[in-house]
Amino acid sequence: MNQYPLSVKKLIGNISKLPGIGEKTAERLAMHILCAPRKEIEALADSLIAMKDTVRSCSLCHSLSDTEICPVCSDPARDETVVCVVEQPADMVAVEKSGAFPGKYHVLQGVLSPMCGVGPDDIRISDLIDRVGKGKIREIILATATSVEGEATASYIAGRLRSCGVKITRIASGVPMGGDLKYVDQVTLKRAMESRHDV
Repeated sequence: MNQYPLSVKKLIGNISKLPGIGEKTAERLAMHILCAPRKEIEALADSLIAMKDTVRSCSLCHSLSDTEICPVCSDPARDETVVCVVEQPADMVAVEKSGAFPGKYHVLQGVLSPMCGVGPDDIRISDLIDRVGKGKIREIILATATSVEGEATASYIAGRLRSCGVKITRIASGVPMGGDLKYVDQVTLKRAMESRHDV
């Protein structure tokens, strides 16, 4: 890397700051950018700047949006009485791709993690409680991860909402399709047994 011009070194350094990108990958990407047509690089730079300038948090669900209210929240065809609670915008996108959920969302923008200093006031739990308090929601689906933090967050939210008169459910988790039981971890297998249903 010492042989590269200063501008290339700076680019490699900046790319390597991205999550999951090591110095070798950053070097490869920098070389690709250097050799790519100028129009492609200008389009890339423009899209990065446009994203920083326009993307914001939806004022209702706190997902990512180019407008004050995201397309899901503004869609009158969505069932506003059922809200799926997820940790991050990427989780909402994953649920949307499944095509299995017709309702609306609430993005917490994190999970409870006392070890990292993240408490209830640091994520969007109070906003969720306010939404439920308006009386239109009949069911909250807790779709946080099955990690220790995700489970703790789901449990905390369920406790806070228990007296609000809404149905509170948790997404099922268990053995994946095509999964071999001997390779499934104990926590997943336990949840699969607890979430069993009639056939």
